[in-house]
Order: sequence, then structure tokens, then C-alpha cells
Amino acid sequence: MASLIFLAERFPPDIGGVASSAGRIVAALAALDLQVIVLTWSRYLPPGELSPPESQCSGRVTVYRLGLYRHWDMTLPMAMNVLDWLLTVPNEKPLLLWGHYLFPAGFLAVYCAQLQGISSVVSARGNDVDRALFPPGDFARLQWTLNHATEITTVSRDLVRKIQILSDRAAHLHKNVVDVTLFRPQEDGTEGQSLRADLGIQSDEIVLGFSGELREKKGQQFLLEALRHVNSVRPACLLIIGELRSESQTLVQNFRGQFPEVGDRILVTGHLESPARVAQHLHLCDLYLQPSLWDGLPNALLEAMACGCLCIASDAGGMPDVITSGEQGFLLSRHQLHRLGEAILEVLALPTLEQERVKQAARSHICQSYSLVQEQIFLKGLLSQMF
Repeated sequence: MASLIFLAERFPPDIGGVASSAGRIVAALAALDLQVIVLTWSRYLPPGELSPPESQCSGRVTVYRLGLYRHWDMTLPMAMNVLDWLLTVPNEKPLLLWGHYLFPAGFLAVYCAQLQGISSVVSARGNDVDRALFPPGDFARLQWTLNHATEITTVSRDLVRKIQILSDRAAHLHKNVVDVTLFRPQEDGTEGQSLRADLGIQSDEIVLGFSGELREKKGQQFLLEALRHVNSVRPACLLIIGELRSESQTLVQNFRGQFPEVGDRILVTGHLESPARVAQHLHLCDLYLQPSLWDGLPNALLEAMACGCLCIASDAGGMPDVITSGEQGFLLSRHQLHRLGEAILEVLALPTLEQERVKQAARSHICQSYSLVQEQIFLKGLLSQMF
């Protein structure tokens, strides 16, 4: 069986879009009858310690976790040592090294592949281009990685264009996808009523939803301001399906102190292990919000659309790829996010039939263009083109 080595800074059960997309892509590669060896970093192991191998996907995936040092100047050389060893484990040399996210995984994959004389793939997932492009990022390493990768994949047309400018390379558009059998509209509202009560959602409240790890780039300040604006007109709560980063916790605490009545209506679930639980919480949302300042193509937005949620997103990154405003949802310029509260009230004022049309169009669009089947087709085509 042909094999490849997949590098990712985060991998399930780690949280976040990078981890979830890494796990999904590895499973899709294994389904193509490839033996996949995953090397990922862990904050829960002693620095430099390599975990015993974890077998997944009926033995077609083997996962190794390497303890992080405090700095990359120790972590990356240790990872190179592990890669040198992994390249001797299979019966035959792996076909390629796949780096998920441009740094550190993408750079290390390309460098190691160059040393071994094999092919490499790097995946640009979100703000990894911008992080390396601007100080204190490493622009030289960004360009070297893009110029020396055998193939480049990315999640949005916006990133395709940026990579073309930076490296004069053509990147493959590898869309994020979602399991539409898991993320689908709710069929029975009984369970939802119980969950609303458990979360403390009041019967007359509009539920404004956000899913993922709340932080600056996701437009956290605009979400809070929008909640306050909407609450001045009608009762509403903000349901954060996920966690708050430490800086976000401070922001929310300050907001609650300044606006106690409104601040009390910020409901945070904490991390939910099961995707099915995430879907249950998405079903509670009258309106799903993705007001990112910069982004790739958030898994959370695709999941909300697949669940048939009414969505408002910014025009950052790949969001215009998946939403034509007024068709599958609504787009708000990232330069006008201070108007998010007004936009919410305008959408909620639309006739029920119009809201239902948009919800159904969102679900249909995800099923047709952003399902797991589309990813299988893409990966099969990419690998057949390379070998």
C-alpha cells in the first residue's frame, strides 16, 4: 500500500479549524487506500517526547505526537529527527510529505521532501499567508516554501490570488467541506426546547449564534456591539458554541461589567467534543454570525449553512466563495462590521417565506459543492495528477 507522511501543528482531539480539517483530510486520504503516517505536536507531552503510535481508520492511519519545546528552534530540529526515522519505517519510501498550514508544518514538509527527493504538498488554510507575510512573520521562509512545494492547495479564491502574487505559483482550490449527514436541519424540536432551558435561553429571546474559538480575527468586538444594539430593540442572547481565548475572556468580562443587563445574555457552552452536539446547538440559532476581520473559509460557517441556519458573514477571505448575498445568506463588508446590529434587525424583519428560501438555498449549496464527496474527488484528482 502506498504511503505518505502528513504533518500538522494540530490534530484531533485538538480544537479549532486547523485540527478538524487535518483529521478530515487524513481520513479522506486513508479512504483512497493510502497508508497515512501523521506527525503532530502536543502541548501535553514533555518536550521532545514521542508518543506511542495511535492506530486509526482500520489501521490505515498511524498518529505520532511530539512534545513541544518552548521555541521552534528546538522543536523543528527534533521533528526533523523524527521524520528521518519515520522515512525508514515503511516498507517503501512514502510518495510525499504533506504539510497542513504553511508554518511550521508546510515549511518542514517541503524542506524534508527536498532532502529526500520526494514530492510535497502544502495547504494554506486561513491567515497563515498573512501571518508570515507581515512582521514579525518570516517572509523569506514563506516564499521559499511556496516556491519549492511540488503542489499548493488552499481553501479560498482569495488565497489563490495572494499565493499567485507572492510566488507566481498556481494553487489548487481545496475547499473546506462538511458532513451534511451530520450537520443538517433539525427534524424534531423537542430536544431543542430542553437544550434551550439548560442553557438559560429565555422563551422570547432571539438567539444569535457564533461557533468556534472566539478571538480578535473572528470579530469578537462586533459581536458584542451587535448584541447590545439588537437588545435595545428586542430581547436577544449571544450563544457562543465553543470557547473564549484568554484575551476574549477579559473583553467579555469588561463588557459584562459595563453593560450588566446585556452582558448577562452572553452564553458560552465551552468546548463540545462531539460534532453532533455542535449541530444541536446550531439548531437553536435564529441567526448565525461570522463577522471575521480576516479568515480562510471557516468550517463553522459551512456547518451552520448545512444545518439550514440563516447566516450573516463578513466578506473576508473565502466567505464570498460560499455566499452570494441575498441568496445563500447575507454578506456584510468587513469595513462595515460596526453595522452588524442593524444588519441583524434587517434580516430578522424579512418575511418568513424569504428567510426560509435563503435557509434552503444555503443547505442545498453546501450539499452540492461542500460535502465530503467533493473532497474525495479533489484528493483523488490531485494525487493522480502528481503520480
